[in-house]
Amino acid sequence: MIARVDLRGAALSSLDARALREALPRAELDVEAALETVRPICEQVHAGGVDAILDLDERFDGIRPPSLRVPAEVLDKALAALEPTLRAALEESIRRARLVHADQARVDSVTQVVPGGTVTERWVPVDRVGLYVPGGQAVYPSSVVMNVVPAQIAGVGSLAVASPPQSSNTGDFVGYPDPTILAACALLGVDEVYAVGGAQAVAMFAYGASDASGATVCEPVTLVTGPGNVYVAAAKRLLLGIIGIDAEAGPTEIAILADETADAELVAADLISQAEHDELAASVLVTDSEELAAAVEAALERRAARTKHTIRVKTALGGRQSGIVLVSGVDEGVRVVDAYAAEHLEIQTRDAAAVAARIRNAGAIFVGDYAPVSLGDYAAGSNHVLPTGGCACHSGGLSVQTFLRGIHVVDYSREALADVADTVVTLATAEDLPAHGEAVTARFASDS
Repeated sequence: MIARVDLRGAALSSLDARALREALPRAELDVEAALETVRPICEQVHAGGVDAILDLDERFDGIRPPSLRVPAEVLDKALAALEPTLRAALEESIRRARLVHADQARVDSVTQVVPGGTVTERWVPVDRVGLYVPGGQAVYPSSVVMNVVPAQIAGVGSLAVASPPQSSNTGDFVGYPDPTILAACALLGVDEVYAVGGAQAVAMFAYGASDASGATVCEPVTLVTGPGNVYVAAAKRLLLGIIGIDAEAGPTEIAILADETADAELVAADLISQAEHDELAASVLVTDSEELAAAVEAALERRAARTKHTIRVKTALGGRQSGIVLVSGVDEGVRVVDAYAAEHLEIQTRDAAAVAARIRNAGAIFVGDYAPVSLGDYAAGSNHVLPTGGCACHSGGLSVQTFLRGIHVVDYSREALADVADTVVTLATAEDLPAHGEAVTARFASDS
C-alpha cells in the first residue's frame, strides 16, 4: 500500500541538500499549469461582478446561490441550529486559539539611535482581509476559527469569509456554505460571508464585486488568507500584487520521525488521519527501525480497510507523495525531516522533546505520543493553516503577524541629522547618487 525509500548508510551520505529533497516523497502541485485555467475565471469575475460569480458557482459547485452574500438571518439560523456538543467544541477551540494567538500580539518599539534621533516601529493591521474556507470533500469550520481569530487579535477592522455553496444543503441553507461554517462565523461575530469558492472567490476578494445595478456587494480586500486546492493557489499567485497572500497552500502532509520505541498503531492512525483529507495528501514515516516499518505497514492495511474514507485513504497512501523512509539512526532522521520541511511533523522517539528541539524546518511540531496532528487541527490552540510543499524551510504558519505591517517612523532633530550628515554624503557619493547627499546638506546651507 505504501512505498519504501531506503536512505540508510551511503544512500543518504552521498546526497546533498537538493538531491535529498528530490529523493523524498512529495505531492505534485502544478500551480503554473493551473494558472491558464484560472486566468479566464479571474477575468470573468473582474468584468462581470456578482452575476459572473453566481454563474461560476453554478458551473463549478452545481448550484446557484439565492444571493452571493449570506443574509444575516441565515447566519443566525445556522448558529441557532448548531448541535450543542458541536457548539461547545467550537467554543473551546476558539477559546484556546485566542489564548495562544493573544501572546503573538506585537507592541510598538522606540529605539533611540542617538540623542535627538529615534526610530519607532509601529505595528499596523491591514485594513481588510478576505478569509477563504474550503468546502470540497469535507467542510472545515475549524478553518474559520484558524483564519478569523488571529485577524481579530491583530485588530483588522474588516473581515470577510468566502466558502463554496453546497448543493447538498437543505431548508434555509440551500445554495449557501455548509451550516457549520456559517455557525462558526456567527460564533466569532463575522457577519460578512459569501457563497463562493475556488479561484472565483480569490478574484472576488481582489477586485470586489458589484451587481447589475452597479451597487457594490463585496468591497475589495488587501490580503487573502486560507488554504484551498491548486486553483485557489494559482489564483493567489496570479493576483499577488493586487492583493497580499499568506501562502500558496498545497495538499496537506504529515511526516513522522519515529524510532523503535514508537507504537506502530499510533503511527498508522496518525498517517491515516492526514490521508483522509484528500487523495493527494502526503503521509511520510521516517524511521531507523525496520521492525517498526513492517508493523506500521501491517497496521495501515488493517486500519485503512475499516476507516470511513477507505478509497481516499488508500489512494493517498499509495501515491508518490507518501512513503516510509528508512534511515540509519535518529540523527539521520533529523536531517531527512529537516530536508522534507513538513507541514506537520510528529516526533515519536526516545527523548522526543530533545529531538524536537533540534528541528529547524516544520510548519508545526507535535511532540510525543499524546500530541497527534489532529489535536493541532482543532484544539491545541496552535494554528492549522501551515506551509506545505517544503515551504516550511522559509515560511511559517498563519499568525497574528500575518495580518500586521511594521512601519518605521524616523524622527531626527537638526542636531542629530547634522551629526550623521557626513556619513550620509559619503555613502551617497559611493553610490553615485549625489542628490541624496544634497538632500541632507541643503538643510544646513545657511550655516556656511
